[in-house]
Parts: sequence; structure tokens; C-alpha cells
Amino acid sequence: QVRLVESGGGLVQAGGSLRLSCAASGTTGSITTMAWYRQAPGKQRELVADISTAGHPNYGDSVKGRVTISMDNAEATVSLQMNSLKPEDSGVYYCVARAPVFDAWGQGTQVTVSS
Repeated sequence: QVRLVESGGGLVQAGGSLRLSCAASGTTGSITTMAWYRQAPGKQRELVADISTAGHPNYGDSVKGRVTISMDNAEATVSLQMNSLKPEDSGVYYCVARAPVFDAWGQGTQVTVSS
């Protein structure tokens, strides 16, 4: 199994930036994709971005052009650089590691964007 630990959340003003990081430990060699999801109160969980171990990123429509996901395969870490943040970007951000036989989720880190 894989354990994920997120860091980097916090409070930021609209227009600001945050960088989230996630470190994976355990059977990281089986991971094929890592992703960030978010969930705001009263809303469904949504994909922010994901990236394959081959380095191909995919972004949710609401964040395209403002967010960059990157992964260090050797260190088994994934980062999410978020710029031009908006209040609607607020929520709990979860790191996810996908493998052929499991998905692992982190505990989540809170991001709050004030207007």
C-alpha cells in the first residue's frame, strides 16, 4: 500500500499563489498516476489535475492556465503550483496515487482563498 502526506495548504488572498506538495511512501513503484482532487463544502469532489509517471498532465477545466502539476518519480512526490487563485478555489485538496490494484488518498489539506 501507499501512504500519502500532503503539505502546503493555507490561507491566501485572491490573486495569490500556493504550492501544494504530496509525498508518497510504501509500494510507490506500482503508482501509475498521481492526482490532486478538491472538495468544497456542499460540492462534489472534482479533479484538479493529474499526471502520469510518463509525465503527461491533465487539468480540470476550472483551473486550466492557472495550475501546474509536476511529479518527481524518483522521490515519489507530486506538487501542485496554483496561481491567480480565486475564492472558488477554496476547499480541501486531496492527493491521490493510482496503481493497477488500488487508489490511495491522502488526508487532505485545506486551501482558503479570501476575496
